[in-house]
Amino acid sequence: MAEARVIPLHGADREAARGRGGRAPEQVSAPEADEAGGGGAAGDGAGAPEWERRLAELLGFARRRLQGEYEVDEFGFDRELTDTVLMPPLRPLYEKWFRVEAIGVHNVPGRGGALIVANHSGTLPLDALMTAFAVRNDHPARRHLRMLGADLVFRTPVLGALARKSGQTLACNPDAERLLRSGELVGVWPEGFKGIGKPFKDRYKLQRFGRGGFVSAALNTGVPIIPCSIVGAEEIYPKIGDVKPLARLFGFPYFPVTPFFPWLGPLGAVPLPSKWYIEFGEPIRTDVYGEHAADDPMLVFNLTDQVRETIQQTLYRLLTQRRNVFLG
Repeated sequence: MAEARVIPLHGADREAARGRGGRAPEQVSAPEADEAGGGGAAGDGAGAPEWERRLAELLGFARRRLQGEYEVDEFGFDRELTDTVLMPPLRPLYEKWFRVEAIGVHNVPGRGGALIVANHSGTLPLDALMTAFAVRNDHPARRHLRMLGADLVFRTPVLGALARKSGQTLACNPDAERLLRSGELVGVWPEGFKGIGKPFKDRYKLQRFGRGGFVSAALNTGVPIIPCSIVGAEEIYPKIGDVKPLARLFGFPYFPVTPFFPWLGPLGAVPLPSKWYIEFGEPIRTDVYGEHAADDPMLVFNLTDQVRETIQQTLYRLLTQRRNVFLG
């Protein structure tokens, strides 16, 4: 990923920078401006009500958009747009609706490349969004999770553009390795559509993890693999049927039928408020296997199986500790 350009600040931006550390630099890098909460009048309103601070941030964001004072990386990731526009709507879902508890966040490194591998479920991929929000919101380093998605995501109008802006890219080894070598935190859900679209009766039973492409990417870059287990997502849209003719008509991998969809129309698309747990396991090192370890199919298979089994056993443990689907 290209290094952040140095963006000149003007007027209120310079005052906000002065308020952070008693200095008035002529320039502040883009990541620094990001941590300042979007620059502008926000830095001057530390004691202001929350709505005033938020309004100042939005006005500063709009001004920088109009003046072209923002950047995207080679994958299309727009850091400021993600933090200002795309992330905030996820907070009510994360904190109030699903009441997500993130466990073991300290296992995610604060810097450098790492690969988070998680189970996939829920009919719609809200589990991926909640995992990304957990890393950004609950990790001390407030890292962005660069998610690897299926090509269907990027072929879908509007959704594909938003996915790129939020830092997602196609689930392929070249892109994954470029991100990991750049020191990014990458997320992958190797069950794919087999996991997210499985019937409700098969909940929390992991599907195949493909051919271990994510392990090869980790071995080639020497980054740790962090197994991630998500409990709660299986219950948001209990999938009890699949209308295959409609799925073929729209080009979807499945067209789900739940107890509420499509019978209740748009109301049936509201996810059930299950209680979620997202647990990040201990990192599995890959830098101990040598330069050409990814060429050893048996090693790739064994590591893939180790990651899958770790996630499965953690799911079982979390489920035994859960007393109620909705209360936890």
